Amino acid sequence: MRTIIITQENANKRIDKTLRCIFEKMPQSALYKAFRKKDIKVNGVRVKEDYLLKANDRVDVFIVDDILDGVGKKDASPSDIPFTIAYEDKNLLIVDKKQGIPVHPDRDQATDTLIDMILNYLSLNGEYKKNSSFTPSLCHRLDRNTGGLVMIAKNSEALKIILNKIRSGEIKKYYQCLVMGKMENKQGVLKAFLEKDERNSRVYIHDTQAPRSVEIITKYRQLSFEEVENAEEGVSRLEVELITGRTHQIRAHLAYTGHPIVGDGKYGPNSFNRRMKVKYQALWAYKLVFDFKSDSGVLNYLKGKKIEVVPGF
Repeated sequence: MRTIIITQENANKRIDKTLRCIFEKMPQSALYKAFRKKDIKVNGVRVKEDYLLKANDRVDVFIVDDILDGVGKKDASPSDIPFTIAYEDKNLLIVDKKQGIPVHPDRDQATDTLIDMILNYLSLNGEYKKNSSFTPSLCHRLDRNTGGLVMIAKNSEALKIILNKIRSGEIKKYYQCLVMGKMENKQGVLKAFLEKDERNSRVYIHDTQAPRSVEIITKYRQLSFEEVENAEEGVSRLEVELITGRTHQIRAHLAYTGHPIVGDGKYGPNSFNRRMKVKYQALWAYKLVFDFKSDSGVLNYLKGKKIEVVPGF
């Protein structure tokens, strides 16, 4: 906890911008989390981040010193960190994201996202400074409640290559999921058309092309089937490969075939999810394969490499 008395120099400035200048090494996510938790007070009163400071204001910041100084919690446990490092080199970082955290700011959450945490991690390691010409960037996205592998480019050249390789299909992304019921075929390629509803943050699947719809292709392989107590339909474990990558594609496409993902309240029946007693959807981006067919510049060394983690469900 720190106390600051505001001088004339910082009068009429927003409190969040002033605190960011004073505590340069503190992660932005920690600052805005403190505002949300009402852990920042001016003259004994809780304020929001847009509060305009006045000369002689007393600002109490209820954040531990280690975080204020940018060194993190000394007693942090692995459960406090929303990701683990699956692979890292000077060009690329691949993390295994926990479920329940968005990868980037959205309309429901502006801070404490995965990219916030990643920038803090790289900053503490001396690989990123706030005023750098390039900000480490996500190469793709995962839904908030989907866990698994996310790629972050550390420089512009790596970002350009990774994006090109994803578009050309030379980086293959594999998922594992648990779905309701037993698949009619142990493996197959599903094709349909997906229509996005931005307003309601969901998608709809059609057999034939509709206005504003795009084709989706989802390849799957059944790994196992188990009968489950309290769920007479049983549960299948699938490996899924995205041939096309659209919003909510795996979740909506499998639900459309009658096999929704366990725990998915948006596209599956909540009655089944309650019987399964799950907190998050059982979907995990568990494997990346760098199947480079052409020159990959500074990332040529990744050709043939496979990164794989154990799904967290």
